[in-house]
Amino acid sequence: MLSLDDPRWSALPHAYGPATDVPGLLRDLARSPGPSGPDSEPFFSLWSCLCHQGDVYPASYAAVPHLVQIGLAESGPVDFSFFLLPAAIDVARVNGRGPAIPDDLVQAYHAAIAWLVDCGFAHRHEAWSEDMAIAVAAAQAVAKGHHALAEALMNLDEHLIAEINQQNWG
Repeated sequence: MLSLDDPRWSALPHAYGPATDVPGLLRDLARSPGPSGPDSEPFFSLWSCLCHQGDVYPASYAAVPHLVQIGLAESGPVDFSFFLLPAAIDVARVNGRGPAIPDDLVQAYHAAIAWLVDCGFAHRHEAWSEDMAIAVAAAQAVAKGHHALAEALMNLDEHLIAEINQQNWG
């Protein structure tokens, strides 16, 4: 995993240029990993620069192991983006919405994607909102290689769920 102090972050691009801001955002996240609102920092900025309009970047791949590690280390409730952002990054990667993973980041990235299963398990005893349940399910699907399922899960909202249930039971 690329250290947050590694100068290489300045050579890794994200949506707005060099990823020099990402280590600080990840440090902020580690200090306050609990659930927050959809426009709360630092997740708002992380989403914006790492998975911008469905596109991903080399910095996205470097950040995923940190996101999963923070989620695994936290003993209390975490924000659903700890699951949803890595899942969205991997779905985008598989769908050709970003470059190949740099060779020196491949091992840590794939290990982190696999750890999403452990991260979900670590938070299983917490009360989950519907958004958290969807995010964990999408992360589990990505970790097991079911990217189309993960993408479908990420597109669910209360209206689509109601429509699907009405079609099946109506």
